[in-house]
Amino acid sequence: MRSLTKLDEWSAADVLQVFALADAYSEGRGPVKEGAAVMFFPPSSLRTRVTFERGASLMGLQPIVLPDTTLDKPEALVDVARYLDAWVDIIVARHPDLSVIEGLAVAHSLPVVNAMTDVNHPCEVLSDLYSLRRRGDISELRFLFVGADGNIARAWQEAARVLQLDLIQCCPAELATPGALWTDDLEAAIRSADVVLTDGPGSHAELLESYRVTGALLDLAPAGVRFAPCPPFVRGREVSADAVSHAAFVGHAFKTPLLPVQQAIMAFCLDLG
Repeated sequence: MRSLTKLDEWSAADVLQVFALADAYSEGRGPVKEGAAVMFFPPSSLRTRVTFERGASLMGLQPIVLPDTTLDKPEALVDVARYLDAWVDIIVARHPDLSVIEGLAVAHSLPVVNAMTDVNHPCEVLSDLYSLRRRGDISELRFLFVGADGNIARAWQEAARVLQLDLIQCCPAELATPGALWTDDLEAAIRSADVVLTDGPGSHAELLESYRVTGALLDLAPAGVRFAPCPPFVRGREVSADAVSHAAFVGHAFKTPLLPVQQAIMAFCLDLG
């Protein structure tokens, strides 16, 4: 039985199999399965929830959606998973606490997909990598993550370890992700970046103000640079308005593959195709 709690638990071959499944779903030939997927989402979830719900439905799985707080009861999570096993085929959960996702997965009753925690967001990063892969060899790209330690930063670090990506983080030293290759010189770092990534500053807005990605900074990057801020981004916060209107901005359609990638992740965990 496969689950996705952290990308570190997968191999490069696993990721490539998910990408192959995403190709199949993009082309309308992905595997189907009659059954149900129970999903736990907070009210604020938008892109992730829409694509998982719609994706499950399209592949034959009835989505049964519950609030993430449903998991915040005294009942042991292994018992939750074992009871659900009688009625559903897979669990998709977005919850702040990674240990909740891991607690469901450790039961080994159902595949469990981490749809986001405060520690990581593997599905989001897999979708971005899939989008980039459709445009070329991701192993040859130089990735620059501009922002503080957080769930997006850590998810990119997980992906970099699994796929041997060339990734560097740019932020003040005290905000760097433990173990990450790091610099605090944004202007120098962006001059060699093929892909520029950002995340919201969270509680570090003041410390990260000078790390805002602007159009002028993107002008310093190599030709063909792609700017992929993680949504929800805010103009004037981690990105400037002219960065979003810059030719480097990958555009909103960059996230279109979230749908086939979410389907592919579920299919992979269900051992379909």
